[in-house]
Amino acid sequence: MAKIAVAVERALARRKALGTAGETTPRIIAAGDGWTVADVVCTAGPHDRSFEERHTKYTIAIVLAGTFQYRSTLGRHLMTPGALMLGNPGQCFECGHEHGQGDRCVSFWYAPDYLERLTADGRPRRRGMSFNVTRLPPLQRLAPLVARTAAGVIDSDGVPWEEIGVSLAVRSMNLAADASVDRRPLPPNAEARVTRTVRLIDQRPDAALTLGTLAQEAGLSPYHFLRVFERLTGLTPHQYVRRARLREAAVRLEADEGKVLDIALDCGFGDVSNFNRAFRAEFGVNPGIYRASR
Repeated sequence: MAKIAVAVERALARRKALGTAGETTPRIIAAGDGWTVADVVCTAGPHDRSFEERHTKYTIAIVLAGTFQYRSTLGRHLMTPGALMLGNPGQCFECGHEHGQGDRCVSFWYAPDYLERLTADGRPRRRGMSFNVTRLPPLQRLAPLVARTAAGVIDSDGVPWEEIGVSLAVRSMNLAADASVDRRPLPPNAEARVTRTVRLIDQRPDAALTLGTLAQEAGLSPYHFLRVFERLTGLTPHQYVRRARLREAAVRLEADEGKVLDIALDCGFGDVSNFNRAFRAEFGVNPGIYRASR
């Protein structure tokens, strides 16, 4: 998503010109009683030391651009565009950028009482609930909310941020309750190799990115690359590329006035009929209805 990534590129250029250390810069987009939404741009890179932080509220951060490593007492995950970073009040964590520089997220912060009221309606839970995983991968059930959020940071006029935050909280809590953590050890340098290919995909989702091409970029056999990529991202390479293209298309349908055919071709789909089928499967409606409903 070129318009999303441009904020990261500009921030990285400023950092380079000034010679400063990497930093995280949040910009509050919207706030209400018990909830806050912030556009967060980070310029940290491999030479910046990560440090321990603490979540003060429930946190659900949608990764829009870049990659980083998220570590907490619940485990370690590679965060990629389309994924959700989850955090509980009082939980310590670190974010590292050993394998790439810069990222951009939209963070939703919820006061404990506010989130507990929301999720009590969607699924019975005891008081003092918490996320039992630190990440949700780019899932189909979250795709409309991720795309709406990405479009919202491009043009925030009239965006119903509280409604998005409510839906995001309930869906995330329910999906996280059924998720599990894979704690098996990874091959050496696996995270760096997969990070390299993820950044390649997100820079050029329209390119001809076959399993063989991506495996070669990672320096692994197709078989081992497929296994490691899915372990780290939660999706197969084919699923990840397809979801990245559809996310880009959804954002452009909201932010641009271009023809559906042009958007489909620009996002890497060979013909509009294939694009329409894939888009309907991902978002539940065809591209024209999706655009009209925004």
